[in-house]
Formats: sequence, C-alpha cells, structure tokens
Amino acid sequence: MKRPWRLVFFGTPDFAVPTLEALVAAGEEVAAVVTQPDRPRGRGRRLLPPPVKVRAQALGLPVLQPGRLKDPEFLARLRELEPELLVVAAYGRLLPPELLALPRVGCLNVHASLLPRYRGAAPVAWVLIEGEAETGVTIMWMVAELDAGPIFLQERVPIGPEDNAGTLSARLAEVGARLLAAALERLRRGEAVRIPQPDTGVTYAPPLTPEMQRLDFTREARAVAGRIRGLDPEPGAYTLFQGQRLKLFGGRVARETGSPAPPGTVLGLTPYGLEIACGRGTVTVRELQLPGRKRLPAADFLRGRPLAGGILGRD
Repeated sequence: MKRPWRLVFFGTPDFAVPTLEALVAAGEEVAAVVTQPDRPRGRGRRLLPPPVKVRAQALGLPVLQPGRLKDPEFLARLRELEPELLVVAAYGRLLPPELLALPRVGCLNVHASLLPRYRGAAPVAWVLIEGEAETGVTIMWMVAELDAGPIFLQERVPIGPEDNAGTLSARLAEVGARLLAAALERLRRGEAVRIPQPDTGVTYAPPLTPEMQRLDFTREARAVAGRIRGLDPEPGAYTLFQGQRLKLFGGRVARETGSPAPPGTVLGLTPYGLEIACGRGTVTVRELQLPGRKRLPAADFLRGRPLAGGILGRD
C-alpha cells in the first residue's frame, strides 16, 4: 500500500478546486488548506468565501485564511503540521522564503502555462489576448523568484477557436489536477525531476487591470477578438454605447483584412453574432450586456436597439 504524502494545499479560485479534489481522491494526507480571506462580492457586497474554502469544508478539511503569510501565528501553525510538501494552485500571492523553506521535500506549483512563457498571475487570459494556438500546464518546483523554478512535468493543451478564459481555465484545471497527481506518484518512486527553465523565451502574464477592459476598435480584428476572449466571462471587455459600458462576449475574427467602415462601426447581424469593424478586419460578438442587465444573445439585444451603422466606443 502506498504511503500518502503529508501536505498543505494553497489555492483560492475555481481553478484550484480540481487539484484539491484530486489530492483527496488519491488518498494524500491534506493536513490543511490555505486560502485567501473571504471577500465582498456582487452588487450587495456580501462577504463570500472563495471556492477552495467551500470545497475544503465540504470535504471536512481544516481551512486557514491568513491575512499575512508572514504572520508568526500562521507560520507556527504550519510548522506544527510538519508537512512534507506544499502544493500550490492559483493561491494568488507569492509565498515568502519562510514558507518555501518549511516542507521537508519541497513546494510544487500547478501553473496554467508552458513555462517559461506567461509567468505571473493571469496566464490563461494572456494566452488568449496574445492569440496563442496552444498553452498548457506546468508542475514546477517553487523558488523565491516568480514562477522561475525547475520544471517537474509539463503538458501541452490546444486552444480552440471558441475558447474563452472560462472554458480554457476549466480545461487546464482538470489537466493540472491529473498532472499533479502523476507528479506525486513519480515523486513517491524517487523520480524527482528538476529541469531548469531556460533563460530565453521568458514572457509574463501580469494581473488584469480595469484599464485593460476597454476595447480599442482601431486595432486589428485578431487583437480585439483576443481581448474579448481573454476577459470572458470575467471581468468582461467593454465598449461604450449611448454613454454606458457595454460588455461584449463570445468574440471571434470574422474578417482578417479590409476595413469596410470606420473602427467601431456596427455592420449588422451574422450567423456568428454582431459584426463590428476594426482598424483591420472585423470581429463578431455572440453576446452583449448593459450595466445591471443580463447577458443577451446578439439577436435578442438588437430588438428595440437599432445599432446597425452606429459606432461603438465613442465617449
């Protein structure tokens, strides 16, 4: 019978939940789950727990939510647990050296990109924004530098033409959970692979900012569609319509070249959605959403809103 790893799991959003579930299903000894504090969300700003906390409590696992990772009481609590491993999946904060030095075997991170490309907080969004054809998951040994540690395992994942940040993240989460389970099995057999990341080819995926949400239709269609897909479903890319923020979802390139009208001009409804002119080419969007309203398919949104020939994005 295999000996389980005694570990502490760090994770916060939905992406981390499949990895936590895989650890439990594999019979690993999850001594504690560390997740970020509850945050106010939604229109009512209600204090809500992160998805990892909800799942951990359902699994009967102890949950820790430190405000500061260097808090002496928190560090003392982890030392008492004596973990062999720390496993991290989208926790949302850098682990300080005090934590990285704590486990006997080391710290493993489930990162949603093909390192060394797209190090940082938002790799799923950025591969779509940049128009990549593929991405993947890397199981990495953590070091003090951001996402720069040696690679243990890596798997490539193609990006489909209909993928957005939500669908791609969900798929990568499942791959990451499976890959982490495989890494722990290899580690149990004494196969602790540590492949240094190359110094060349390093790119970064910084956090998304509110300024990034506004679309610029003077750019080429591929860039506009990539921005829409990378911010779909959250936080959502927007343009301006009658002085209001209009969020656009389900973006795809309709025409690669040609500029049939000024950038931002609404060209009309197609089988793929509402077509909009860009600086070069056109995009279609499948759904639209005004503030405080539901997301609507393009055809439903247009009922009572004559957009054809209008120009989006003007202040």
